[in-house]
Amino acid sequence: MTVTAPGGHPDHDLTLVALTVEEAARRLSIGRTTMYALIRDGEIETIPIGRARRVPAEAVVEFTRSRMQKNTTPIAA
Repeated sequence: MTVTAPGGHPDHDLTLVALTVEEAARRLSIGRTTMYALIRDGEIETIPIGRARRVPAEAVVEFTRSRMQKNTTPIAA
């Protein structure tokens, strides 16, 4: 299933199991440089496929979940 972003351009394909760094960054709405930093720091897992390196789609979900759990501290109003 492809999700269409505003303006009619395909945003991302939800059926992909392994993403390029750019696709993973797009899913998180971050830049490519930030994504490479998260990979370098071990916060997002990658796997080798041939000569390419891919980000498992589940790694993006796990990263998001872990960030949500870290940010469960109530914010004072």
